[in-house]
Amino acid sequence: MNQTGYLILSISILVILLAVFIVSFILYKRTPLPKGCEKLKISEENCSACQNKGCEFYQKKDEEE
Repeated sequence: MNQTGYLILSISILVILLAVFIVSFILYKRTPLPKGCEKLKISEENCSACQNKGCEFYQKKDEEE
């Protein structure tokens, strides 16, 4: 296989991986919450030990204070 063939193959693999990522992300966002998890409360005990600044519960905890 010549250099052009390898280039086309590598671009094809990247496009396929990107498509898989986009489709899986869209499906993840559309997945409904399980029953019983719709109105979960923020646990001060669990959140006080966590330092994940990107967590949506961590941000809500800071807004409530």
